Amino acid sequence: GLTSEQARSVLRIEGPNTLPEPERRSGLRIAVEVLREPMLALLVISGIIYLVLGELGDALILVVFALFSVVVTVVQEIRTERVLQSLRDLTSPVALVIRDGVAMRIPGREVVRGDAIVLREGDRVPADALVLQGAELEADESLLTGESVPVRKRTASPAGEASVDPGGDDTPWVYSGTLIVRGSGLGEVVATGSASQIGRIGRSLADVHAAPPRLQSETRRLTLAFGLLGGGVSVLATLLYGWLRGNWLTAVLAGIALGMSMLPEEFPVVLTVFLAMGAWRISRARVLTRRASAIEALGSATVLCTDKTGTLTENRMVIAEMRLPSGDTWTSSAGGGPGAPWRPLLQTGVLASARDPFDPMERAIHALAGALQGAVDADWKIVRTYGLSAELLAVVQAWQVPGRSEAAIAAKGAPEAIAVLCGLEGEALDRLHAMVDDMAERGLRVLGFASAGHALPDWPSTPRGFRFSFLGLVGFSDPLRAGVPDAVAQCRAAGIRVVMITGDHPRTARAIAAAAGLDHRNVLTGRDLDAMDDTAMAGAIASTSVFARIRPEQKLRIVDALKRSGEVVAMTGDGVNDAPSLKAADIGVAMGSRGTDVAREASAIVLLDDDFTSIVSAIRLGRRIYDNLRKAMGFILAVHVPIAGLGLLPLLTGLPILFWPVHIAFLEMIIDPVCSLVFEAEREEADIMRRPPRRPDEPLLPWRVILVGAVQGLVVLLVTATIFLVALAGGAAETQARALTVLALVGSILALIVVNRTFATSLIAALVKPNRALLVVVALVAVVLAIAFALPPATRLFGFARIGGGGFALAGAAVLATLGLGELSKLVSMRLIGSRPVEERGAAPGGSGPPAI
Repeated sequence: GLTSEQARSVLRIEGPNTLPEPERRSGLRIAVEVLREPMLALLVISGIIYLVLGELGDALILVVFALFSVVVTVVQEIRTERVLQSLRDLTSPVALVIRDGVAMRIPGREVVRGDAIVLREGDRVPADALVLQGAELEADESLLTGESVPVRKRTASPAGEASVDPGGDDTPWVYSGTLIVRGSGLGEVVATGSASQIGRIGRSLADVHAAPPRLQSETRRLTLAFGLLGGGVSVLATLLYGWLRGNWLTAVLAGIALGMSMLPEEFPVVLTVFLAMGAWRISRARVLTRRASAIEALGSATVLCTDKTGTLTENRMVIAEMRLPSGDTWTSSAGGGPGAPWRPLLQTGVLASARDPFDPMERAIHALAGALQGAVDADWKIVRTYGLSAELLAVVQAWQVPGRSEAAIAAKGAPEAIAVLCGLEGEALDRLHAMVDDMAERGLRVLGFASAGHALPDWPSTPRGFRFSFLGLVGFSDPLRAGVPDAVAQCRAAGIRVVMITGDHPRTARAIAAAAGLDHRNVLTGRDLDAMDDTAMAGAIASTSVFARIRPEQKLRIVDALKRSGEVVAMTGDGVNDAPSLKAADIGVAMGSRGTDVAREASAIVLLDDDFTSIVSAIRLGRRIYDNLRKAMGFILAVHVPIAGLGLLPLLTGLPILFWPVHIAFLEMIIDPVCSLVFEAEREEADIMRRPPRRPDEPLLPWRVILVGAVQGLVVLLVTATIFLVALAGGAAETQARALTVLALVGSILALIVVNRTFATSLIAALVKPNRALLVVVALVAVVLAIAFALPPATRLFGFARIGGGGFALAGAAVLATLGLGELSKLVSMRLIGSRPVEERGAAPGGSGPPAI
């Protein structure tokens, strides 16, 4: 190895063995980034405007909502940063190196090029290295390749070795971040930090640019449109009032009140609260959101690309099937443990493995054989081992058993190697090949087992000197996660195509796809993709859901091709090989526990429990957020129509002014919590996971929602304006007419909540549908109304007069009229253009293309 001085010199020149870490964001920096959002900035600006105008109550309302949104968002993002940092700390490796002729453990960041590193079972490789010495060395490279099966390593040739990509057996290279699962060795470090394979993938992320969230640009357009509309109406009303009545001071005040009634400050309230609360809700299911808008975007995903190893599967080996030479078969799916006939096979498997194994297949053998008493007693000793070699892919171990004159010889390895040891020929060999082919076709990794006895202490030079008896075959699999088939079925019902992209063998990929419920009729390999241009590839991926033997750059190419074809792509993964495609996808979803730092940093969402089924919960929540956001936006439109109409009515007719700024502030106290709390807490629609994703170019407020909102608003305007006019015509004082109209308007606003709580169900269903936030808001509104109408200081502030029982009855009738006419308008729209917005209808569940209009 190097001397300490040499190591320090290289470290000074080349830097530490770490990947460039993203700059950590402080709480202040996160808060500044949150406040820079246009919608939240408008909220703050609106509050400042109201404060300048002297409307302290209205300004306080906006400031409270702004602070709430900022605090929730900042706390959530700080928590996310802390969790991600703790995950980084957990994955920081420690290296065993030889320096100054002495083996010592040092932090992985201090490993330098030229270091001699000791490779031992269970250790994570700290840097890319060339294997100088090795004994039965195997490494798990799934983090780089996606292959769940460990690969064999050989010693480097003295003549030199050409660099090769990770993956495949019998290479002399080990790579940073991979895991040694068997054997031991010595390696010379050839690349550290950004120069390693894992570092190159990390560097490539700088060239991949994530798409901006669609919701942000959509809400910016809405804000600008409604802001210009409100400002224009305010100026027009001021000019009209001043021209018609000649009182320009009153005209300015009335214009300000009207402008306040139309200023779209509810939009930023709704958007920021919905996304912040959505991030909080999904975090309770152990899903971190690094960008809150990603949750909503996930609800629009049309394709979900997923890795196999550790995502669909558990990233561990289990024994799925065993076969005896007679053809008798045991399968794990049959339930129950193996009986007595399988004892010799399992005992031989234990004897051919390490006592305390780290190799995943040896662990699986020990796990299934755990119920066998006396498989290996404590006083049994290994007296001879014949390791795996390129000439004979089998491991043979000889055990000295107390009280026996013969050693127990156990062999496990590739079936063809075991066949050679056992001297199988003719029909017996054909039967073995048929069993192996049948098991391999279902994606199983197959090992053969044999046993022999041998008189001590004379040992042959090779395992071929023993007289072995063939005991049977064992098939291993990386089991599917328990909830995956159901999650895939839910995705299909929701119109989301699930695509598996893996570095594993096509047969293994096909078997896992079949078990998960994916379409596995077509399987494309990395070699197939290399032979295609972009046009041919676009056609091929439209009918393919399983990709095998895929390299990292090919994953990125698949994601890019799907996006070019108009799909909204969500990508899940845990390895470094997934990072570029995670960043390039519309929504990147990384695994938290098994995931690598690079993958987590490239993603927008992190699943802390690595449960693929959590992605379905996130999709469900994303769709719910968008549905409820649309309900809230439609409600805002509907409510602003009567407020603006009642504000304009006196200007057009010469009647007394109905609304002053204090009334607008009072109404905003109702509208804001209703939009932000009641609609955010609404449960999802019954068919939320049985309809196709919305189109990517669909507006947040399609014409259907605008039309229904406008009609509902006109209904409320008609009802309340009628009450106002009837009251004045009946001789009521201005203060009484105002009190009665405001009471009817508030009741009608609450009625519109009920009407807009659901897109497609009836009014009765909406009335009985539970929503605790709605009950709280109704109770608070009732208390505020009671104070406004009962306490003299409040009545003077609002310009109200007491109204009798007849007035309350009239307001109640207005509420019932709003309920009936509002529900009728919804039913008519459902009949004319369907129960869903036009852009959401069309493709049948499971379709791969965008929905048709």
